[in-house]
Amino acid sequence: MKIALVQMRSGIDPARNIDDVEAMVREAAASGARFIATPETTHLVQRDPSELAKLIKTPDIDPALVRFADLADGLNIDLLIGSMALTGPDGRAVNRSMLFGPEGQTRATYDKIHMFDVSLGAGENYRESDTYQPGSRAVTADLDAFKLGLTICYDLRFAALYRRLAKAGASVITVPSAFTQPTGRAHWEVLLRARAIETGSYILAPAQGGKHEDGRKTWGHSMVIDPWGEVIAHLDHDEPGILYAEIDPAKSVKARDRIPALLGDRDFEGP
Repeated sequence: MKIALVQMRSGIDPARNIDDVEAMVREAAASGARFIATPETTHLVQRDPSELAKLIKTPDIDPALVRFADLADGLNIDLLIGSMALTGPDGRAVNRSMLFGPEGQTRATYDKIHMFDVSLGAGENYRESDTYQPGSRAVTADLDAFKLGLTICYDLRFAALYRRLAKAGASVITVPSAFTQPTGRAHWEVLLRARAIETGSYILAPAQGGKHEDGRKTWGHSMVIDPWGEVIAHLDHDEPGILYAEIDPAKSVKARDRIPALLGDRDFEGP
């Protein structure tokens, strides 16, 4: 099965970002991709909470959702919008993955569970929990060719979530991201490969890359990792682009048969 990951450099204008992603999704579908995924914060990268609040909308009135649903319908594809900032029920934002099916239906939604609250030094600080309501539910979706597990960016550091998804039957797990440059350089590939090896799953990681209009700098380097932990496709840069790969979900079964770690949990005591 041919899949495609869209690498972006989203800015502060949602309309322009939506136009950009639509053009790349159309190009990927024309090249034969049947599953296409975009990065975290696809339609808006805006660090300023007050400016973010002015631009985001509740899911029932956000025109981007209609646009993306129509795109999946018209191209007859499964389309994962890696995440969008939407207004949640308590007034805070939610960071939500949206999976649209080939008839434009919403197959699944997932709200990012783990908030990126870190201090990287040199004045680079993030407090997502000040702006975003974290999710509380792991999510899988049944596609025609495989079961998909949904995660977002900082979730990557929490292995238990990936194990839960794999044990629920997911053979492909998505990690749409906007990794910072320092953490991307140090940890991006090794964490992606670790999650693939631990779970015997394909890991699909479409990323934001480069210097954004709001001043944020992201790592790019979108990757596809197979269930044995091998990098089978990657973009070795932070420029916008499309990454293609052929995946075979049967390889997940083979990897899990060879090393049945998902079946080996044991209770233990301490510390």
